Amino acid sequence: MHFFTDPVEVKFTALDHIFHVSSVFCELDLPFLASPLTIRWYGVIIAFGLALAVLLGGRLAYKWKIDIYKMIDVLIYGAFGGIIGARLYYVACEWGYYSANPSEIFKIWHGGLAIYGGLIGGLICAFAVCVVEKINILNLLDLCSMSFLIGQGIGRWGNFANQEAFGVNTDLPWGMYSSRTAAYLQELVQSGTELAVDPAKPVHPTFLYESVWCLLGAALLYLYYRKFRKFSGQLFLLYGVWYGTERAIVEGLRTDSLYIAGTAIRTSQLLSVVLVAVSAILFAVFTVKYTMHPKPIEGIDYYKEIPLYRFKRKAAEAEKQAVLFTEKAEKAEAAGKDRQAQAFRKKAERFTAVQKENEEKARLDDEKRAARKAAKQNAGQTDAQTGTEGGEDA
Repeated sequence: MHFFTDPVEVKFTALDHIFHVSSVFCELDLPFLASPLTIRWYGVIIAFGLALAVLLGGRLAYKWKIDIYKMIDVLIYGAFGGIIGARLYYVACEWGYYSANPSEIFKIWHGGLAIYGGLIGGLICAFAVCVVEKINILNLLDLCSMSFLIGQGIGRWGNFANQEAFGVNTDLPWGMYSSRTAAYLQELVQSGTELAVDPAKPVHPTFLYESVWCLLGAALLYLYYRKFRKFSGQLFLLYGVWYGTERAIVEGLRTDSLYIAGTAIRTSQLLSVVLVAVSAILFAVFTVKYTMHPKPIEGIDYYKEIPLYRFKRKAAEAEKQAVLFTEKAEKAEAAGKDRQAQAFRKKAERFTAVQKENEEKARLDDEKRAARKAAKQNAGQTDAQTGTEGGEDA
């Protein structure tokens, strides 16, 4: 195993220190592979960012009482949708190259994932899961907005490891320079780019700008959620304004932007401006609406029957476990293992208690819902009778 096999010296204008940065985390020599298996820092950092995002999302899901099994479905399908969407978006924007090299379309390890495509693809799949699983999509988006910012803020450091996704030249104290930035800018100059770049000068570390902005945004959204949230979807609209504003500005500094075919319009910059405008308008309209006419924030699930369903499912799962441990106890008794049988019996009793507890909760919820329904029907009949009597008097 070999670590950090392709180091490069990275300098920042205001710092005397030289950073040795490698895009390779380690290389594994495996007997059944002709070449070493390479694990890159980009993948490690993305995985770490995803893990933190999932931990935050999982914690909030627990507090908001979202069913963990439903959240796992959203995570799995959303992740696949995000990867597919990110790749399709990039391929569409670079269709001139991929139409001539179709075999490269599926080689995502060669690079080419766009974050907006990932968000679009992930949200489409998440929406589909929410429809099937009966989850309130707006509340889910609020929850995910903070997780998105955590994942994006951490994940951008993968660009630092690769020395990519940087900007044009700058004289600011945090300007960054390495042989890789110089080589990339030299290629741009030779390709006849219209960007005014000098390979010998430092560049904007745009990955750093976005990382700081996203992590700060995650903290601010969390504070807003604790103090000021008024309606479902509000945090996601704030996410659109916050992230879109940063991306619209920083995208204009980058040297590797995707452009709308035949134009000088940067695709992500245009999308960011639209995202900010739409999100800001909706945020203002709904915030004023719910400030003037406040309402309780909708539950996580669409239907009132869901709590009952949740208790019934827990009861059913506990019943299965009780039966399982009872069978194990019987087998242990038949084999003469009395102590083991006794332990299994105790576990079966605990699961039976959980089953009865959840069945009782389901019964109480059912009774409450039936009482509310009867009260509404009685109120409707009373109103109808009052209206009839009023008509007779007239």
